[in-house]
Amino acid sequence: MVLSFPAGITRHFASHPTQPILTFNISNYNRLEQVLPNPQLLCCEPTTDSVDTKEFWVNMPHLMSHLKKVAEQKPQATYYNVDMIKYQVSAEGIQSTPLNLALSWRGDATNTDLRIDYKYNTEAMAAPVPLHNIHFVVPVDGTVAKLQAMIPPANWSPEQQTIQWKIPSLSHRSENGGVGALLGRFQMTEGPCKPSQLSVQFTSEGTTLSGCDIQLVGTGYRLSLVKKRFAAGQDQRQKHYI
Repeated sequence: MVLSFPAGITRHFASHPTQPILTFNISNYNRLEQVLPNPQLLCCEPTTDSVDTKEFWVNMPHLMSHLKKVAEQKPQATYYNVDMIKYQVSAEGIQSTPLNLALSWRGDATNTDLRIDYKYNTEAMAAPVPLHNIHFVVPVDGTVAKLQAMIPPANWSPEQQTIQWKIPSLSHRSENGGVGALLGRFQMTEGPCKPSQLSVQFTSEGTTLSGCDIQLVGTGYRLSLVKKRFAAGQDQRQKHYI
């Protein structure tokens, strides 16, 4: 979770050194595990893991000092992003993943068949939103003499020996409710092919997998914009603008 402050806040803090303490609640906190608040900036009361809402407050002198340093390092910046909390989301098996996958290999010394079954999973998200820029990459072990079929069309890299599929967007409104399969057939000169690991990247905007939300406590500050996103294969952050 990242809080973004407008650049002008440093001038405001300089002319008003005594500021109200920035305090906020995180709801659905029991969905999180291994929560790591920024030790330099955030404080909170110790609570049990089963708590639904957790309150945090900011060490204002440390925050003002931190923003002043950032302003000196990045004088042209319009916003200053400050990392506040890192966390993991409690997983409950395959129903916790927004894209369910099954990878299967079949082949012999001369042929290899690869199949990737995928399914868009609305249950993993606090609110169903599309997945964007889905990128499947699979290394193919062995020597490929000929790429016989790719359904749907894919990119084959002879240098890297990888096959790559890209799907622009996937949701419950997609064909077959977001359920489909990717197929590849290879003619081998040195088989059989050993099964390899599938890697997938995608992004999504507008919701989180945790279902957590943020609410300011007290006066003196307001949230002008809340951006929620999650991603696979990339840095994952939830941003809130103050």
